[in-house]
Amino acid sequence: MKRIVIGILAHVDSGKTTLSEAMLYNAGVIKKQGRVDHRNAYLDHYDLERDRGITIFSKQALFEYDQTAFTLLDTPGHVDFSAETERTLQVLDYAILVISGTDGIQSHTQTIWKLLQSYQVPCFIFVNKMDLSGAEKTQCLLQLQGKFGDGCTDFTDMESEEFIENIATGDEKLLELYDRNNTISAEEIRRAIKERRLFPCMFGSALKNQGVEAFLKLLSAMTEMPEYEDVFAAKVYKISEDKQGRRLTMMKVTGGSLKVREILQSDKNTQNEKVSQIRLYSGDKYSTAEEVPAGTVCAVTGIRFAKAGDGVGAAQNSGLPMMTPVLNYAVELPTEINTHTALEKFRQLEAEEPQLHVTLNERTDTIQVRVMGEIQLEILKRMIQDRFGFGVTFGKGSIIYKETITEAVEGVGHFEPLRHYAEVHVLLKPGKRNSGLVIKSCCKEDVLDKNW
Repeated sequence: MKRIVIGILAHVDSGKTTLSEAMLYNAGVIKKQGRVDHRNAYLDHYDLERDRGITIFSKQALFEYDQTAFTLLDTPGHVDFSAETERTLQVLDYAILVISGTDGIQSHTQTIWKLLQSYQVPCFIFVNKMDLSGAEKTQCLLQLQGKFGDGCTDFTDMESEEFIENIATGDEKLLELYDRNNTISAEEIRRAIKERRLFPCMFGSALKNQGVEAFLKLLSAMTEMPEYEDVFAAKVYKISEDKQGRRLTMMKVTGGSLKVREILQSDKNTQNEKVSQIRLYSGDKYSTAEEVPAGTVCAVTGIRFAKAGDGVGAAQNSGLPMMTPVLNYAVELPTEINTHTALEKFRQLEAEEPQLHVTLNERTDTIQVRVMGEIQLEILKRMIQDRFGFGVTFGKGSIIYKETITEAVEGVGHFEPLRHYAEVHVLLKPGKRNSGLVIKSCCKEDVLDKNW
């Protein structure tokens, strides 16, 4: 049985969680579809999420359909939690992009599309809410092709001659095959999807369970399990805590297998930390395993050195994230809470959400955090109260600016300590975008000793 890790992404209120429920229902995991507005969704099981009616934390569900074992990773749709969504992308084999048939492609939908491009994740598209007035299939498909390219193709009727012609016109390689053979094999279609040359589109209503089973059949038929090396490798994508406060390191095994009591190989693992337990989560419940093969997404206990984005074993670390916070806030603590005590608690939150960038301003003795927006700030307040038992407020926020220079400039400074005199010239030149700071000295040691 092939194993596929698939993530579900969307702009908020597109029906992403509802589609997850419908897929789990059709796969036999749940007996009744939950609803966000009824506060009984299978994956939105945190009180915070049920109170707000939005997905805040990425979660996973396990299900089998038509000889395929799926790990479904549900991600937040609100822009304030897009960093959580981005972290999930690095462990996906495929993605499902959910689009509202009435609202169409929105600004955050385009942000998600750019993230999928950056991480090179193959994508299936489900256009939801087609049962509502104002949702028109042809118009939706034209918008998708206009924004995301001709590779967006209607896969509703894969048996028709028109279908083969449509996918051929969406990609040059497929067009060559069609001209040569007058047909295109299922294997070639799967390859085009995996290489992000083709993006299958389906239409339906998740709430009314229309088109969902056909979409599941498409996912099973048109996905390929990656080839994995025999050497152990894994990518950490999330840090969280269970209800007992135990640290959970969420990872995908990308090579070999992972065993309980195994020491994870990493430069950071200086204490030879071992895997105490391997958990396979589905919703808020989990089963344990002694060993899991490549292609498995799991949570492990006993590991404290790893952070989101770390590679262990033969896996490489991830690069810098694309989504970064835009606001900076000072934390205002209650009088009975010591700053350094609070800082320790905030460090725990930072392990789970690295983009918080928690810092201590020693001059003012205040903790500062970075966030994406006001809703994230509200959620942060509630988490601190629920988990640590004290309330905080936040000062006036400031925008985080990124600035650079556009042309070379020379700075000169002179110093006269203890009757000595020195003059220093610093030449600043613009570098390539996102290259960071590169510092070097042009002063040779035969002119000035190295210690100076």
